[in-house]
Amino acid sequence: MKVAILSSTPENYVKALRGLPDVEVVAAASWDAFEPVRRAAEAGARVLCEYPRAAKETDLKAMVDAGGDRLTFASPACHGEAFALVRKGIADGGIGEPTTILGSLTTRADGVLGAAAPHLLDLADAVLGGESAQQVYAQTNTVLNGRIAESAAVLTVRYPSGKVASFDCRRSPSGTGRPKVTFIGAKASVQYDAGPRLLGGDRWEQGGEDLDALLLRDFLSDGDGPGPDGQAALRTFRIVQAAYESAHTGQPVDLPAGG
Repeated sequence: MKVAILSSTPENYVKALRGLPDVEVVAAASWDAFEPVRRAAEAGARVLCEYPRAAKETDLKAMVDAGGDRLTFASPACHGEAFALVRKGIADGGIGEPTTILGSLTTRADGVLGAAAPHLLDLADAVLGGESAQQVYAQTNTVLNGRIAESAAVLTVRYPSGKVASFDCRRSPSGTGRPKVTFIGAKASVQYDAGPRLLGGDRWEQGGEDLDALLLRDFLSDGDGPGPDGQAALRTFRIVQAAYESAHTGQPVDLPAGG
C-alpha cells in the first residue's frame, strides 16, 4: 500500500508506518510544501493529513479534489471504541434528538482556534451527520501568552436545524490535546472524554485508548474509517476561518447555505 503524509510533524507518522509490512511511504511533507502530497494523491496513493494551520481554502479544496475517497484527516478523538459507542447510542435515539453540544480542549500549541477547534468540530460533525454550519461566533484573547496568536477562545456554532455547539479552547503547558464533549438531547445527555485522567501512584496520568495507534489502524484498513474525509475537513476549515473573522470583527459570521 502506498501512503502519503501531510503533517506539521510528518516524522511522527513515518516512524510508525515504516515498521508495518506492505506499507510504502511515498511522500512526507509539511503543509508549506503540500504539492508533493497532492501529486501523490493524484497518482493513487492514500493520504493522511493534519489540518492546515495557515493554508487557503483553495489549497485545501485542491487537495480534497485530488485525494477523493483516498484522503483522511487526522482527528484521533474520532477513533476508538468509546466514541463509536457514544455515536451509536446517539444515532439509536438514546438521548433523544440532539440539541446542544458542549466541549473543551486544552492544547500546548499557540493559536488555539486552529490547533484545538478542529478536533472538537470533527466530533460534532460526526454526530450531526455532516450538517453544515449556519452561523459562527468567536471570542479570543492572548492574555495567557502575551503573543499575537490566541491563547484562549470560545466558539459557538449554530446549525440550520436549530442545534448549537459551544466550545472552549485553551493553551496550557500541561494540555493533553484530547477533547471532552457532552452531547445533550431532548431526553438525556452523554459525555465523551477522549483522554480521561487516571490516578497512577500518587499522580494523575493520561488514560484511555491509544487514539493515535487506532487512527493509523483505521487509516490502513479497508473500507471507510470513522475519521473526517475531505468534505468534512472543508466544513471544519470553513467554520474555523469564520471564527477568526468573527473574533476580529466582534460580530457573528453567516456561512453560505451548504457551505
